[in-house]
Amino acid sequence: MTDLAPPAAPGRYSWTRLKEHPSLLLGGGIVLVMVLMAIFAPLIAPHDPLTQNITARTIPPVWYENGTWEHILGTDQLGRDYLSRLIYGARISLFIGFAAVAIAGVIGTVLGLLGGYFGGRIDMFVTFVTTIRLSLPVILVALAVVAVFGGSITIVVIVLGLLKWDRFAVVIRATTSQIARLDYVLSAQAAGASTFYILTREVLPNLIPQLIVIATIEIASAILMEAALSFLGLGVQPPTPSWGLMISEAKAYMFFSFWLIAIPGLALALLVFAINMAGDGLRDLVSPERRG
Repeated sequence: MTDLAPPAAPGRYSWTRLKEHPSLLLGGGIVLVMVLMAIFAPLIAPHDPLTQNITARTIPPVWYENGTWEHILGTDQLGRDYLSRLIYGARISLFIGFAAVAIAGVIGTVLGLLGGYFGGRIDMFVTFVTTIRLSLPVILVALAVVAVFGGSITIVVIVLGLLKWDRFAVVIRATTSQIARLDYVLSAQAAGASTFYILTREVLPNLIPQLIVIATIEIASAILMEAALSFLGLGVQPPTPSWGLMISEAKAYMFFSFWLIAIPGLALALLVFAINMAGDGLRDLVSPERRG
């Protein structure tokens, strides 16, 4: 009689599945490092990011001939430590990206659920509102609103949150309209379950893979848009460290101190790339049709 092998431990099984998604491990690892760097910025930043020292202006990074270990990534045009500003700048980018997408996700998911599940006039209203939103160019509207109300972290988060919900609404509405006709939803309706129960317990859990993909795309997009607004002087205001603002302040020195633009630019590109990689891997991991 052949002995049956014991079942694998849950932790081992999960790690085996994770190893099948290298993009999730790589992208998620980079994002995790940046999140931890942002959270513990006061502990790991070697200097105060706002302290100026005119006598130590534009010191190059340590790998240059005139670099110094006191300022590993050098200093900016006002003598502020660039590594410290880069670390604190991660806080701004991540906070704005996640906060804006949280607002947009709630708005878009609610509208998509209602339109896809009920159909009829409610769906027509959701489609009408979504069409109006899609007709508005995001960057131009954001520029106009921020120019009127002033640039600040709160204004940028609210503006981006109110402008980036359309993709959530479109995808969730289309998927919900398909799920609403499936047998388990019809069975719940026949059993007398409330609409709220059906939407939150039967429909919404099956939308998680789509929500993850959309959220990662929109987080990366929101981070880039914040950087663009800050670069134009309409986003985060100085002296608050922001990667887009750091690039803007360094454009006058790009031919003499190239690292002032290259360092925050590479950090921004790496963060956006890692978020997209993590979202793609996480989608494959939680998608029902791809589960092993």
